[in-house]
Amino acid sequence: MLYLHDVWVNWFEGEENGYNVCPFHEWRKEDGIELLDQVPLLYVQASLYNYIENDLQDLPQSLLDHVYKRAYLRKNQERISLEYAFVVTDGSNVLAVDTMGYNLPVRKSRLIPRQERLVYDMIESHDPESYQFKKALDKKEYHILSPHPEHMIGLTRKERQLKQLLMMTLDQLKTTKNLSEVRYWLTEWDPTQFAFIHKLNFEQAWKTLYDGIQDGWSPAHEELCRKLVKGQPFFEKLWELEHNQEVNKGV
Repeated sequence: MLYLHDVWVNWFEGEENGYNVCPFHEWRKEDGIELLDQVPLLYVQASLYNYIENDLQDLPQSLLDHVYKRAYLRKNQERISLEYAFVVTDGSNVLAVDTMGYNLPVRKSRLIPRQERLVYDMIESHDPESYQFKKALDKKEYHILSPHPEHMIGLTRKERQLKQLLMMTLDQLKTTKNLSEVRYWLTEWDPTQFAFIHKLNFEQAWKTLYDGIQDGWSPAHEELCRKLVKGQPFFEKLWELEHNQEVNKGV
């Protein structure tokens, strides 16, 4: 078995979409970065890698057995055994995983660039290992609170976080069934369509707003988000937290 040593990880917990597991250049000073003293390295087929990176389903039992208690966390000079932790690659991407004792990839992290390069060097003379796993019969479903990658890839960490906040406010707006309110916010988003907007019913207006904001991120998106969260303490707190973050310049 291949092993990596002294691996810095920045765990993102409960993420079913790989775009929310931030690359090193998006790590922040406030993130809880940890050091893995030792961790097994698995080279797998792209289909299994994608399954691990972009879902929260059971991992193959043979994989779990293979890595059982082979990883160690370094904390305050202590070497702490981790039940199921490993670094996985398909030869093009790299991800660290810790199941926290479960059968699911609960925590995920990217690696720092030099350790990613080391992974590719280490697997160069190896073939991917084969693990049997159950692929979902149905194609993964994306929704307003779990947007499709095509709507998120290319955005910065701050933009992704704010976009998810915007989607949360839009999801809440849908539950109100308040026609005048949704027409108001759609007019805020696209004031040139005022006359057209006031002919729409609630479902039409909400869908027009959703369709309009789901692609990309812009100053107009941010301004709409700022206005929508105003007066809602929970959403305001998330907004403030995101605007007070700093990127960590190095590990």
